Amino acid sequence: MNLNYEAAVANRGNRARIKKVFQRAQQGEKLTVGFLGGSITQGSLATEPKLCYAYRVYEWWCKTFPNAEFMYLNAGIGATDSQFGCARVDSDLLAYKPDFVIVEFSVNDSSTPHYLETYEGLVRRIYGAEWQPAVLLVHNVCYDNGANAQLMHAKVARYYELPSVSMQSCIYPELVSGRLENRTITPDDLHPNDFGHELVASVITYFLGKILGDMDNVEEPAGLKEAPMTANAYQNSIRYRNDNSSPVLKGFTPDSASQEVITDIFKKGWTASEEGSSIVFEVEGSCIGVQYRKTIQLPAPVAELILDGDESHPFVLDANFDETWGDKLVLDTVLEHGEDKLHKVEIRLKETHEDDKLPFYLVSVIASR
Repeated sequence: MNLNYEAAVANRGNRARIKKVFQRAQQGEKLTVGFLGGSITQGSLATEPKLCYAYRVYEWWCKTFPNAEFMYLNAGIGATDSQFGCARVDSDLLAYKPDFVIVEFSVNDSSTPHYLETYEGLVRRIYGAEWQPAVLLVHNVCYDNGANAQLMHAKVARYYELPSVSMQSCIYPELVSGRLENRTITPDDLHPNDFGHELVASVITYFLGKILGDMDNVEEPAGLKEAPMTANAYQNSIRYRNDNSSPVLKGFTPDSASQEVITDIFKKGWTASEEGSSIVFEVEGSCIGVQYRKTIQLPAPVAELILDGDESHPFVLDANFDETWGDKLVLDTVLEHGEDKLHKVEIRLKETHEDDKLPFYLVSVIASR
């Protein structure tokens, strides 16, 4: 496939950190290659994990630097966005101190100021880590209409001088022109098949190869700018689950099952089946989100969230999911840019049914400031 790989370079950025990782790889060091994103990064619709774009990029590192030792860290979780990424980046990615990180949320985020802010917070969290990891931003695309959040995400790339590559300007034009048929690369116009993952990986490794061929061009590393572009309320986010919090329970029961992998998303939460059951948290922050399960096994319970005792404006948490592809981990924002203080979050089960297939599952409460 003759893609216009040069067109894929959305932002050249400062490449000094990537070059430094290349130098360490040439010296035979042990390095960790990390990936954080949604279902495409997780490898959805690849016929086996080793055929997803992330693993193919990891293989490029192994083949290009045979004397180095690489660890593969895939922190992709399907149907999740950069807001959730802010809350889980420490445990799922940064705890392993990756040396090179790809961030991919451009088809999971929407092109809105909210996601400009959450994406910036996530990027700042990674790029500002004390060991100064190299970061490459990847913009995937919806292959039926070219939609993604690149308009917002690219602002972050330019502001922080971060290298980025785009499938919107490289693979998508091949579909528009008719030189490539959608079903040859994706069965649903979103998730790549094996060949689609291969193309995405080739765009990334082409750019990495260009940087490797430019090692003699010395660049000073770019540091994290002190002042953010946005209000940046999401950079510091805490996720409250049953292993790090003690809410007041009435009818809710902690889920004691162990979580073996990060993609096992309905773990470490609380369940309830009886109408009137409640759970109460006290959390500090200016932004608050709640995660719960929407299920395709209907009917399902309905809960409401009361913030700071305001009974006049409850937030409805409806566990009934009108899709067919599977249960979804929902993240609803119930407070954004509010007062940065201690807030009371009460969740009550307001509607149950005799033939409910599953209990209401509260996964977490997330507070950001």
